Amino acid sequence: MKKMFGWLPKAAVVAALFSLVFPAFAADKATKEECIGKCEAAAQLMETKGAAEAFKAINDKGGEFVWKDSYVFCLDLEKQCNAAHPISPALIGRNLMMAKDVNGKMFFAEFISVAVNQGEGWVSYMWPKPGDQGPSPKITYVKKVPNQPYAMCAGIYE
Repeated sequence: MKKMFGWLPKAAVVAALFSLVFPAFAADKATKEECIGKCEAAAQLMETKGAAEAFKAINDKGGEFVWKDSYVFCLDLEKQCNAAHPISPALIGRNLMMAKDVNGKMFFAEFISVAVNQGEGWVSYMWPKPGDQGPSPKITYVKKVPNQPYAMCAGIYE
């Protein structure tokens, strides 16, 4: 092993081998199932504790709605803006209905449309990964909160 990997630090070799043997531990990318589950949990929190408590939990960068490489954000369907966003709080209250990806897709308007017309679903669009300059394919799950003018959203890069 020393001859084969002598140029790498020992910790890097161990980590690489561990990830080959136990791939689930190496995966720190969110899954579609996790996005659905986190959105459902956020919607349930809003239904039981109210909007203020849900916003507080969603906006907490160290909370349960920020995990791996994803997070839940909340849309106000009536005001057509972000109601809560843990990563970019500057987006809260901003109307993004005219926002387009590099292909001209009005993805924020589609988030609202899916929530209002279908109740839940996936929206695909192009968006830069954190730290990247260029856009990458991304899909976001949208779930309308029953009896509320809000939708919970969480996405992953494909």
